[in-house]
Amino acid sequence: MNEKKNRRNHLPVRLNILFFLVFLLFSALILRLGIIQIVQGEEFQEQLERTVNISAPIEAPRGLIYDRYGNVLVDNELLFTVTFTNRHTPQQEMLETAEKLNKYISLTLPRINDRELREYWGLLYPEEFEEKLTVEEASELELSNSDAHTERINAITQEELDSLTEHEMEIFPFWREFNVGYNNLPHKIKRGITYEEAALIMENLEELPGIDIIRDSDRVYIYEDSLRSIFGRVGSIPRDEIDFYLANGYERNEQVGTSYLEYQYESVLRGRKGRLNNFMDGSGNFLRNPQEQLGSRGNDLVLTFDMELQQRVQEIIRNEVEEVESKFVGDPDAYVVVMEPHTGDILAMVGYNNDQGTFTHAYEPGSAIKGVTVLAGLDTGVVSTNTRILDRTINLPQSPPISSHRPLGYVDVYSALEQSSNIYMVEIAMRLVGYIPGVSGTNWGNFYRGYDILRSYYNQFGLGINTGIDLPNEFRGIGTDSSYPGSLLFLSFGQFDTYTPLQLAQYVSTLSNGGYRIAPRVVKEIREPGSSRDELGPLSQQLEPKVLNKVDIDESYMDSVRRGFYQVVYGNRGTGQLLQAPYEPAGKTGTAQVTINRDGNLLEANNQTFVGYAPYDNPEVAISVVVPGMHVDEGGVANRISKEVFDAYFELKENRRGPLLPGETYEEFDDDEDDEDEEIEEEIN
Repeated sequence: MNEKKNRRNHLPVRLNILFFLVFLLFSALILRLGIIQIVQGEEFQEQLERTVNISAPIEAPRGLIYDRYGNVLVDNELLFTVTFTNRHTPQQEMLETAEKLNKYISLTLPRINDRELREYWGLLYPEEFEEKLTVEEASELELSNSDAHTERINAITQEELDSLTEHEMEIFPFWREFNVGYNNLPHKIKRGITYEEAALIMENLEELPGIDIIRDSDRVYIYEDSLRSIFGRVGSIPRDEIDFYLANGYERNEQVGTSYLEYQYESVLRGRKGRLNNFMDGSGNFLRNPQEQLGSRGNDLVLTFDMELQQRVQEIIRNEVEEVESKFVGDPDAYVVVMEPHTGDILAMVGYNNDQGTFTHAYEPGSAIKGVTVLAGLDTGVVSTNTRILDRTINLPQSPPISSHRPLGYVDVYSALEQSSNIYMVEIAMRLVGYIPGVSGTNWGNFYRGYDILRSYYNQFGLGINTGIDLPNEFRGIGTDSSYPGSLLFLSFGQFDTYTPLQLAQYVSTLSNGGYRIAPRVVKEIREPGSSRDELGPLSQQLEPKVLNKVDIDESYMDSVRRGFYQVVYGNRGTGQLLQAPYEPAGKTGTAQVTINRDGNLLEANNQTFVGYAPYDNPEVAISVVVPGMHVDEGGVANRISKEVFDAYFELKENRRGPLLPGETYEEFDDDEDDEDEEIEEEIN
């Protein structure tokens, strides 16, 4: 009992001591604040008024872009850039500054805006401009100042604009650029000036109000046009997106990714700006050395592309297309997509005219899609692996005659794929809607259901829907008007709806990997900046493959179609025998009859296609090839391209030299290696 009383007696004493210490600390703090505000406040205020802090942003370079083997694809180049900050600067002062700046650099505009040129003329010749509509005349007409100004602008004649001297037209681009930027933010007037030009301007900044030189960077594409359209562009923030970027901490004058990879991964690639703080007195004299807050380069992207394979595929397409250039009904073109079927990694994505076309252009693929039509028939039970159908020309109501490339006689699932039977696919389509030739006549029943069934199976493999690629502006293709029952039959063998080369690659990948539709991807990893451009930094994010759906079809049916694809290449009557190779590819050829409008004339042509994978028993690569608009008498181009692409892939597994820089050839490397061998032999001897 006594111990408890002693504890209670000690507790208030300790609390009183604690409260007293807190009181002393707060008293000291209040006293110090009082001294600063009352005693020293006036001195600090004077010092603040004497000091001018001018903070200028330092551009931070964007992240680099590498291929899967660490080869730099997109780099940054240091630039000197001239900026102008419009602080509600009077127009005459702008003209004077433009006149002086023109002594050090020149500037041209890609196009001249007529309204801006008229405004410029009005500034150069104010008296003549005012006479176009006097103040008294404007008052009599009861025009506002704005309306009167517009009337004067419109009254300027073309002769007066043409009378502007060459020197005045040299000044115009500067004045125009001074006016298009945002107030109180540096606007880039000219990027990439020389060191000598930058030095001259820096020496004369006092007579150039608003002008400054900043360190800037520009994108450099190491392999020139290879994948250039996939990388996208960097530019000013689009006006319709300005609110979004401002809300995310951007300034109005920043450069951002405006298309494709640069746009899709803007938040990753964006550099973290630094700042240069200058402390000066009211007279502009520096009080102390500038203080630089360092920024940092944006994070780097490691792509799935194999640039060496990309270059090989480019060369294959170029050689094949140019060899048969005269055989194209439309413009010469061809597309190839090379993809890892188990990960969705895009290894190469090549278009003869534009790499983007692999996922932004769609074509009728012909027989290449017959694998899915067969699966639809097997899965719905309208045919079995033992079903044999007589392949012959058929004539049906509300449909033109339909035949295969030749009468094939009786075919089953395997031979229908091997020999590319259109009639087998047509029979599946008719059975899906319960149509019986010679019995149903014009009664097609609910043929819309047939469209829905076939397209639902095509969609499971990525045909006619978004593939899920990590790039914007993907095209889904065209699901053509399904009002006519006869068109259902053409849909079944690939001569109705259109698909992109990327969709075809996803389709054959899904078939080969056991039915997993995996989203194609072009970005594999995100890395923090390395210590040098040749060294990858620490891993920031590993992007995992994304399974979009599992095809809901019996695996035995999938095996049957894969066996049919094997026979396309290795069967006695296979349409893809050209592709036979030690790595055992399998696939499906396709030819779609199309009509091309050339100078107002409708001409018949063929789209040649191929989808395939290899090896047959353990797929590690899948490809799609589309050669649109070939002359009907010219065949085999898609098959030749496919064979060479497969060969290139498997050759690179055994022997890699690395991608070629512009102007380089492998012969030069071989010569260098020979020289090194000779030097080694001499040293040994």
